[in-house]
Amino acid sequence: MAPKSSEGWGPCEHYRWLNDATTPDMYLVSHRQDFSSNLHGAWVFSKVDLVRGYHQIPVHPDDMGDKCKLIEYSKLKNMLLDVQNQKYIRHRNKKENNDKMSLKKLLVDNMFEYFDSNDDGLVDSNELAQVIKQDRLGKDLSQCSLFDLLKYDDYNSDKHLTQEEFYRAFQVVQLSLAEEQKVSVTTATVGQSAVLICSIQGILRPPIIWKRNNIILNNLDLEDINDFGDDGSLYITKATTTHMGNYSCHADGYEKLYQTHILQVNVPPVIRVYPESQAREPGVTASLRCHAEGIPNPLINWLKNGVDIMPKLSKQLTLQANGSGVHISNVRYEDTGAYTCIAKNDAGVDEDISSLFVEDSARKTRLGVGNMFYIFYEDGIKVIQPIECEIQRHIKPSEKVLGYQVEVCPKTEREAVQRCVWATAVNIKDKYIYVTQPKLNRVLIVDIQSQKAVQVVTTDPVPVKLHYDKSHDQVWVLSWGDMEKTIPTLQVINQASRSAPHHTIHTQPVGKQFDRVDDFFIPSTTLIINHIRFGFILHKGEPALHKIDLETMMYIKTISLKDYNCIPQSLAYTHLGGYYFVHCKADNTGTTEPQIIVDSVTDSVIGYNGDITGAPYISPDGHYLVSIDDQKGLLRVQSITIQGEILESFDIHTNLHISDATFQPSFTEANQYNVFASSGVQTDVLLVELSTGKVKMVKSLKEPMKAEEWPWNNKNRIIEDSDLFGQYLMTPSKESLFILDGRLNKLNCEITEVEKGNTIIWVGEA
Repeated sequence: MAPKSSEGWGPCEHYRWLNDATTPDMYLVSHRQDFSSNLHGAWVFSKVDLVRGYHQIPVHPDDMGDKCKLIEYSKLKNMLLDVQNQKYIRHRNKKENNDKMSLKKLLVDNMFEYFDSNDDGLVDSNELAQVIKQDRLGKDLSQCSLFDLLKYDDYNSDKHLTQEEFYRAFQVVQLSLAEEQKVSVTTATVGQSAVLICSIQGILRPPIIWKRNNIILNNLDLEDINDFGDDGSLYITKATTTHMGNYSCHADGYEKLYQTHILQVNVPPVIRVYPESQAREPGVTASLRCHAEGIPNPLINWLKNGVDIMPKLSKQLTLQANGSGVHISNVRYEDTGAYTCIAKNDAGVDEDISSLFVEDSARKTRLGVGNMFYIFYEDGIKVIQPIECEIQRHIKPSEKVLGYQVEVCPKTEREAVQRCVWATAVNIKDKYIYVTQPKLNRVLIVDIQSQKAVQVVTTDPVPVKLHYDKSHDQVWVLSWGDMEKTIPTLQVINQASRSAPHHTIHTQPVGKQFDRVDDFFIPSTTLIINHIRFGFILHKGEPALHKIDLETMMYIKTISLKDYNCIPQSLAYTHLGGYYFVHCKADNTGTTEPQIIVDSVTDSVIGYNGDITGAPYISPDGHYLVSIDDQKGLLRVQSITIQGEILESFDIHTNLHISDATFQPSFTEANQYNVFASSGVQTDVLLVELSTGKVKMVKSLKEPMKAEEWPWNNKNRIIEDSDLFGQYLMTPSKESLFILDGRLNKLNCEITEVEKGNTIIWVGEA
């Protein structure tokens, strides 16, 4: 019989194999609290004795040994799990879909239930001995036995194993997440730090894994997400609008239990007023406008000479477009004053003043040189004031470049008539216009104040595309090398807004990666996003985006699109969540893959943009994505929330074969935009109110030039807006220009005798 505790021996608490050739069938039994501390005595029993009764055979502790090391103990536990798994596989429901940790918990539960033969919720040494006998686990366990469960995992040393101790032994952690904590919303202010705290609880909780758009963040070397904290929290050291969106935290190995964190990044308002100052005679009308952006959308209030104008509203003094505009009909002397626009949201406040002077015989505000369209066409350059459709200046092809002994468009020997050939142009802070002359291998610089061509910058052959990076005051120049695009290069003109002589520099030595460029994309700055650091280079026929640092002008990373069968054709970017939308080229069968979404925080592809195909356009505030698929005849509109969520909005079917699209702020609703789209083959322009989905048409604008007559890009009929406060747009036909009134949604006028005027730039208040 087993020794009784009254005899001084204590209960048998631990059993161990004596792995000695001379005692192959003997067990060592010790009575003690902790196997690693003082040993009071031990006995050896035969295998039969262990089951039927015990013969007391003292063994000195020094003779006992300890061959069950942790590595062998781990093998034992893995073997026990394997045995349970085999039983589970034989009996499980095929429809069951357990993740790794759920399956382990199930196996351990089954094992504990099997070991706990008397159903008291505890497993003791006797029950372990029974399992050894029933399952014939004697010699097969080599260095360790089931009794080592008591040695290593009886945490409270009470000589029994609870189910919780079984969970610890087999590293099954029971985690919990309160229902009300499954979704957590955190709001941060731009530029400040944000902390996302994972609320998953549990004893011995595994390390916390953070994901953004299903991309694991913990192992990425991210500039602003670089500290995950000892408590598993996610730290964003300098939050920007690109960081907004959904994050999730998971305990490592527990994929089905996760907490969703929605991060909203608030931005204080930034406003612009128009006009800054105006003079009006008594009896006429006056309008003052205020454009405000921020997150969330700011609320606008107006003061006149420091006093709220709301109590003074009347038929004569009204607010328009949700308060973003002040309209004064039949102005009087007492309407003179400083009108302050104040915009507020949860993140801050901004204000600016628009002054109104009412006086007799007020001189007309000098038109100046701003608020004009510049049109580059075969017969030089025309500067047009859109309100009255007046031609303010005509720069002829034969006019000399100021300070140079060259003409604006030199005549070649093969030409009977002196003509200009232009590709694209960019506005440099309303100070200069840079425009490419692809057949002359140069960029022409036009000074807006003098309305003269003032400089030529030699480029690599056939310059066809420009982009002005306002963040670094650089103009990027893409050249084809020849009309077959066999020697493409990318160059940069630094300090573009300065009046000093300019020249191009190669971004990398010729023969390196930048001479393989097929296209490039650099996001534009916005009212609240005034710094852009990165862009992308597209290589011909290559399913990849090559990321470049605009400060160093160097390649820094390649994002493969091979798994999505996507050769990028064009991109759009929203700072709300930091998403790039990539339009893929059609394959040989004409099939186009859906747009790819790339996350700028992780530089990872996060999947398809649903089934959206076509060229993407982003509204200036980042809130609307308009995708135009010419093959399907679809214009699709999606909205992007202030929490970085991409929503489905509406589709518009059209047979216009859209060539180009641009945005204009709504005149009836604050913080909203309309999109205007021109046709590459037809005479109409499409107008869509993005907030309502209403569609209108501006008809009969004459046919555009043929696509083959415009080899520089696929936009043979562009459409140009007039920035934040302009109500006019311009689009060319083959031999004339059409100015549209965006406020009234109608044709304003036609300017004739302007052939191939497909390069247009708007200049604001210069």
